[in-house]
Amino acid sequence: MSLGTIVDTTTIEDEYLENLAFYCYDGYGSGKLEYYKEYQERQNTFEDNVKPERVIIPIGSPSDTSSGGPADTPWPMKCHDNRHTSQSPYSTANITGLEKWRFKTDYGIDSSPIIGNDGIVYIGSNDYHIYSLNSNGTLKWKYHTDNRITSAPALSEEGTLYVGAWDSKLYAINSTTGDLNWKVVANGGTIDSSPAIGVDGTIYFGTMKGTDEGEIIAINPNGTIKWIYPTGYYITSDPAFGDDGTIYIGSGDNYFYAMNPNGTLKWRYKTGHYVMGSPSIAEDGTVYTASWDDYLYAFHPENGTVKWKCKIGVGAKINPSIASDGTIYVGANKLFAIYPNGTRRWSFDLGNERHIAWSSPAISAEGTIYVGTNIGEVSGGDIIAINPDGTERWRKKICNEWCDSSPCIAKDGTVYIGSQDNGGYLHAFGPVESNEPPKLISISGKTNGEVGESYWYTFKTIDPDKNPIKLYIDWGDGTSTGWTTREWASGENANQEHTWSEKGNYTIKAQAKDVLNVESDWAYLEINIPRTRTTTYHWLWERFPILERLLGLIRY
Repeated sequence: MSLGTIVDTTTIEDEYLENLAFYCYDGYGSGKLEYYKEYQERQNTFEDNVKPERVIIPIGSPSDTSSGGPADTPWPMKCHDNRHTSQSPYSTANITGLEKWRFKTDYGIDSSPIIGNDGIVYIGSNDYHIYSLNSNGTLKWKYHTDNRITSAPALSEEGTLYVGAWDSKLYAINSTTGDLNWKVVANGGTIDSSPAIGVDGTIYFGTMKGTDEGEIIAINPNGTIKWIYPTGYYITSDPAFGDDGTIYIGSGDNYFYAMNPNGTLKWRYKTGHYVMGSPSIAEDGTVYTASWDDYLYAFHPENGTVKWKCKIGVGAKINPSIASDGTIYVGANKLFAIYPNGTRRWSFDLGNERHIAWSSPAISAEGTIYVGTNIGEVSGGDIIAINPDGTERWRKKICNEWCDSSPCIAKDGTVYIGSQDNGGYLHAFGPVESNEPPKLISISGKTNGEVGESYWYTFKTIDPDKNPIKLYIDWGDGTSTGWTTREWASGENANQEHTWSEKGNYTIKAQAKDVLNVESDWAYLEINIPRTRTTTYHWLWERFPILERLLGLIRY
């Protein structure tokens, strides 16, 4: 085949078609295809596309209260906008990987952050709370739900924050005060899906109901249920909207759904496996979604026929993000850049044992891609910044368990992402505007002990700028931790264990260092290790010390 040859793809096998980009170039070295014929595939039946097997369940009447559409803020919902492009209008050119602050919650964060007015950040946690944080990392308010929150919140034009929880409720919260406006039980279905807000204020999301059911639900802005459409399995997908108001969402029943705003089925398409991830929509209306059958699909919005599909890897379940030039970023074991015609532009190796689980890439104005990774199953997670040409810009390991949160980008370029690590963290990557030394304010733990016994000590540091901190701990016996590789949030209890091998008096001293390597003063704690471990009758000597003397066992 010569360069620039026009190929009739209707007779080409799938494997050849997926690699067409490697065979058919324009001859100028740009890697851009001269021609790519749309590949139409229709494995679903006509009836599947136009006749729903399940029926809409209308509930109540349309709302007489409108809250408008999504807010016009830097990042008002998961994946930025109703088309789920994950495309920010703001530059991150000055973001170098410096973590300016982190905020700790009691349990892990799988939810994704959003950004409202004045840079306020909202995020849910598995500790049953939705948090509102100022842009400097201080708490504004938090609201307690009745179960964990993995759904990302969505902010309406009038300032109402919508978020779903595993207690089967959708919450409407005043974003300024943290007060509850209303909550509605979503027909008994657990909510993992992140809500999206239509132009008329209707809130859409999916649920996981019973043992093997899912439902697409529409809620009026006043909290009444507008309609419910059942699917054949759980829904973890987040809905996206076309310009005509069509709602697109995937389901674990292997189908990808296109719903009319009134709750009737427009079309659906059966993929080869679960559609657990979320869709995105290009400017020309093309709808993208990934399936666990290893493929990224591109659909015609009118009738659900397949324009093309591209193999991307096992268990793909993230939202395909769309850059301003139309490039689609999606991944599993690698991050792929896909041309709008379905051919691969490049792939990025995430690193040893790393994969993308649920984190959807965020794209800055200059084209930098940010995504969270998992290391193994529960061995840690990174945030990685990737240049538009597929080269690595920077990365940082941010947790020792996993990172399923999707990043977002603020007006000043700050990048936010959540993680799971013996609790949860919200991380903020951006410039540090001022810097004061951290204050190591306390060391606490047992001050009298025994040789060979392990003891835990708690170190607590306050950093005036909320910077993450590292510790240097000198145990007084010639050993130390050195500067820890782990970082802690300002005000977080850092627990460290130590064992002394000889009796004596020791002084623990510790120092903290912030992300700009500014160090605190030393803090001290005196420790007395006066004796060796005794026999199994040690408890008796503790209670009746006279016995020890009578038996001639001298303690010192």
